[in-house]
Amino acid sequence: MVNRFLQGTLILTIAGFVVKAIGSLNWIFLSRVLSGEGIGIYQMAFPAYLLALQLSSAGIPIAISIMTAEKLAKHDLLGAKKVFSISFKMLFVLGLLFSILVFGSAQWLIDINFITDPRAYYSLIALAPAVFFVTLISCYRGYLQGWQMMTPTAISQIVEQLLRVVVMLGAAYILLPYGLDVAAGGASLGAGVGAVGALVVLVYYYYRLPKQLEEPMTESTPQESSKSIIKRLINLSIPIALASMMLPIVAMLDVAIIPRRLIDIGYPLREATELYGYLSGMAVPLINLATIITAAIATSIVPAISNAVSIKDVKQVYYRTAGSMRLTFVATIPFSVMLYILAEPVVSTIYNAPRAAEATQILAWAIFFLGLHQVTTGILQGLGKPRIPVINMGIAAIVKVILNWELTALPALGIGGAAYATVADIGFAALLNLIWIHRHTGYFIDLILLGKNIISAAIMGVGMYYFYPLLQGSIPTFFNIMITAIIGTCIYVIIMILLKGLNKNDGARLPVVGRFFR
Repeated sequence: MVNRFLQGTLILTIAGFVVKAIGSLNWIFLSRVLSGEGIGIYQMAFPAYLLALQLSSAGIPIAISIMTAEKLAKHDLLGAKKVFSISFKMLFVLGLLFSILVFGSAQWLIDINFITDPRAYYSLIALAPAVFFVTLISCYRGYLQGWQMMTPTAISQIVEQLLRVVVMLGAAYILLPYGLDVAAGGASLGAGVGAVGALVVLVYYYYRLPKQLEEPMTESTPQESSKSIIKRLINLSIPIALASMMLPIVAMLDVAIIPRRLIDIGYPLREATELYGYLSGMAVPLINLATIITAAIATSIVPAISNAVSIKDVKQVYYRTAGSMRLTFVATIPFSVMLYILAEPVVSTIYNAPRAAEATQILAWAIFFLGLHQVTTGILQGLGKPRIPVINMGIAAIVKVILNWELTALPALGIGGAAYATVADIGFAALLNLIWIHRHTGYFIDLILLGKNIISAAIMGVGMYYFYPLLQGSIPTFFNIMITAIIGTCIYVIIMILLKGLNKNDGARLPVVGRFFR
């Protein structure tokens, strides 16, 4: 089971990096085809599209994953199939309904100025079919993840992104002579075509699932009613959906507070907007990129924990919680230090914006806290406590608003104050999650292991700090960053081994290469 969890995490991590890489290249080429104005038209349709997706399916995939894992842990294949069947019917209706609503309300949204540029009309109606197909995708992904099969999700994500990019670029280029609005609408078609491709992949894997389990359920076990399944789906999915909606809500509060407070301390509007862009448009994406691994851990841990909970295996719940946290330390702490040390060359190379280094350096510490928050949220969802992370995020958001208002207005901090507020927000939410996990599982952070990670990462950071200048100017900055990061990783691993923070057992648990450590 541990190997299955690690294998799923590795598969989702690789897929995440591939999807991000393809997406980054796509934006480079698409911006050259459509220009900034065309990209703006394309982007204007997305808030309505994302809202429709949130309303049609948010939270349901994880709910399906949890309930399927519970049924399979009890060898109840019929019950698992029933969960899928009911979920599919619900999502089919919801997806179709919101797809029609997006298509039918496109002109109305423009008329009421929700979408300010009427040229976004074609983009919005082109996105409407994607709502239906993406909603169906969420059903299949949730069910297959409940089987602890992460390969279908990974492959479908890559196929979806590839088809999306090909159609976006091709349609935008072909339709450009007909106007930017039509070209942007053509680019929006990529979302639907990509979703259809992903759905085909998932349906293929669905029909390859075992027709029966090795240990069938005893006939005396009663079947859960359809009404009970629907009620549980709703009860599980609503808190998860609210949690996913917290991020855009907090982002909207940032937009309202941060530039205003910068203006209050004397920054002109253009510079306040620029500084906010450094934080939200440059530093934050780097933090999200650095937590791809923990996002994969969080996805994999939900059915793993739910499976153990359903059969009342308390030891396995504790063991899987501790194992996921051990992985989280290794996947976040060294990356926090790496980005802190290399912040200036990284933002200069990627964005050509060295002034973004201050916000990026501060926010680098959020990599650890965000990873911790992602995984602890997954653990609590697996424990059947999805409301707890939502409440914790709400409390942390209040703290962030207060800190944003106070710290950003300090002349000595400015945008750095907003970055500190973001770190505090994520860290506080993670801490609250940990307190609740301790209450329900008995697990709390292994402080000795955490200390070994911090010491190893600190020594790594010192090595990187002194090594990077040695090659500066003699090779391109990008290669200097990569070489320094590789050397830093080697230092971190060596120190961790010397401190016995890593051992042969850790290596043996790794998928693919684990046999070399046995």
